[in-house]
Amino acid sequence: MADDVNTEENAADQMAADLQDAAAEAAGEIEALRAERDDLRDRLMRTLADSENARKRADRDRREAEQYGGSKLARDMLPVYDNLRRALDHATEDQKAVSGPLLEGVELTLRELLNVFTKHGITLIAPKVGETFDPKEHQAMFEAPVPGTKAGAIIEVMGEGFMLHDRLLRPAQVGVSSNPG
Repeated sequence: MADDVNTEENAADQMAADLQDAAAEAAGEIEALRAERDDLRDRLMRTLADSENARKRADRDRREAEQYGGSKLARDMLPVYDNLRRALDHATEDQKAVSGPLLEGVELTLRELLNVFTKHGITLIAPKVGETFDPKEHQAMFEAPVPGTKAGAIIEVMGEGFMLHDRLLRPAQVGVSSNPG
């Protein structure tokens, strides 16, 4: 009978050991599943962040393409403006009297071109003599000391510039005073 009790105790001890092993194995599996869950959650969050960044980048690129996509065409149209402006600026009073309607047509064409530019966000940079030189909008073609002016003042305007929204298409070409202060 003592052997039966020992056998039952050994069986109970074995069963308890098996249960502990099973519990330890289950705990290990739970930890492995938690680690896998955390890894998958981390990967999901990174993927969501990447897709959100890609969406924002695509949206920004689309907006820039809408605003600045025509900049090459706009740059190509600037010589047309220059030629029309030159034609009007160089017409003498005699030519205006003889070819008045023709020059009026050139002036109307120039005005319409400026209206189209404005409609598409292109603005004219027309500096005046005496204004301060701004390297963000002007290109200094020469520097000369001119009496009665301050250093950095515009002394001559040789060409107008243009902006497309907030980007410079072409700087205004100017001469700048180099008088020492």
